[in-house]
Amino acid sequence: MNANLAYREEYVQDELINGQVVLMSPSPVSNHVLVTGNIYAIFSVYLKGKKCIPFQDGLDLYLTEKDRFEPDFMVVCDPNKVKYNGVHGAPDLVAEVLSPSTAKRDRGYKKQVYEQCGVQEYWLVNVAEKSLEQYLLAEGRLELAEVYTLPPDYLTEEEKEPYLTEFKCSLYDDLLIKLEDVFYRVK
Repeated sequence: MNANLAYREEYVQDELINGQVVLMSPSPVSNHVLVTGNIYAIFSVYLKGKKCIPFQDGLDLYLTEKDRFEPDFMVVCDPNKVKYNGVHGAPDLVAEVLSPSTAKRDRGYKKQVYEQCGVQEYWLVNVAEKSLEQYLLAEGRLELAEVYTLPPDYLTEEEKEPYLTEFKCSLYDDLLIKLEDVFYRVK
């Protein structure tokens, strides 16, 4: 057997969701990888020299006895939560990039667990629509703060005016997120 195939068979990604092992979707498509990389790059540059740590897709997040997720992106500001095998406890920010096979779970059960565990900010990123939903924790609930959408190129400048294309991350007063950076090189 080819060594690369043997490695892929042994490396199975899964999550524990409400006590059930759920195999992860097949390898993500290029736009998914670009978006998660772009978000990581934005935060990696901003957080250099600061105590908070950005993590890209691939790291386990242990939240409850029944829930071990693998978010597409997260920021952890408590270094004691970072262990050798993943993050143990609620990150400060989590971003999930929606795909047809995970969107229902990301919007439903996972959002509920993130909320109950105290995640301060939650993003749902829709690559197909080039949009980002920003949820903020308020009185124990993740409430939709705003939906930001990159306007299609064919619109006139006047038609693009109502679109919200940049926002501040609630964790930092001086970090402006621009959707053009989040969706850089996405087709």
